[in-house]
Amino acid sequence: MSRPLLTLGYGNRQLGDVLALLGAHEVRYLIDVRSVPHSRFNPVFSKDNLATAVEKAGIRYVFMGDTLGGRPNDRSCYDEAGHVDYLACRESLDFKDGFGRLRRAFEQDAGAAIVCSELRPEHCHRTKLIGEVMAEMGVPVEHIDAYGSLTSHGAVMERLHDAQMSLLGGANQATRSRRAIAAAS
Repeated sequence: MSRPLLTLGYGNRQLGDVLALLGAHEVRYLIDVRSVPHSRFNPVFSKDNLATAVEKAGIRYVFMGDTLGGRPNDRSCYDEAGHVDYLACRESLDFKDGFGRLRRAFEQDAGAAIVCSELRPEHCHRTKLIGEVMAEMGVPVEHIDAYGSLTSHGAVMERLHDAQMSLLGGANQATRSRRAIAAAS
């Protein structure tokens, strides 16, 4: 059986910690799903720097923020207020292509992890959009959480649907970006 698709947010982690987590989970391909793969707060995670560091660690860097990023170029992925709508994104040809590539990586047991900047998986499109679609396709997804532990996709989605979160927007959170949720509050 193929290993699960992993997700990881670097957040305020140090590069060495991220590389150690990737090594501990035997990640061979790091798939960057940031629309804008630059970090002004932590430049070591900017695209070129990150690619160089992971390649030195024996991990292949793959940029897919152009197809799976949380801020797509396709205007049909946005609601009337200009916020990303993850349900609309699912219909985008770019996203469908990206999902297909991830599915093939899983089927080939490639040892892939997707990376984004948001530390907590429940706050990121890698969970609400990518993880949800992959899980629906039958791909097991596990998130390396803020503490470095593996958390099942189901457990992370439960966080979005629990009683406290429902006070802030309910199940709708699972299909909307964090900015859209904040704007509605």
